[in-house]
Amino acid sequence: MTRNSIVLVPFPFDDFSDTKLRPALCLTNEIGTFQHVIIAFISSNISKEILDSDIIIRKESKDWVDTGLAVDSLIRIHKLITIPKYLFKRKLGRINKNIENIVAVKVKHLFEIQ
Repeated sequence: MTRNSIVLVPFPFDDFSDTKLRPALCLTNEIGTFQHVIIAFISSNISKEILDSDIIIRKESKDWVDTGLAVDSLIRIHKLITIPKYLFKRKLGRINKNIENIVAVKVKHLFEIQ
């Protein structure tokens, strides 16, 4: 799995009480001996409150192609975890160059990088 891949992983609930298999976006390649990867949560629940750090991908969009997602989805750049690669269940697809560029802008904005 490489940066910009969309993968299926056990993602923790906000209170860390359990996990649920969810799609996530790989923001990095594997890091270090333990092959950790920083991932961003992807939700199919597109709520009324869309944050500045969110990216919507709709089925009818050209950005949908090759993602492997089943429904309209919301990439939540602010909802991040670092997990070892061995926890990945499978690769679903990948984002295209347009979404990759939007992700880069959102990450810079979120972490206030100039």
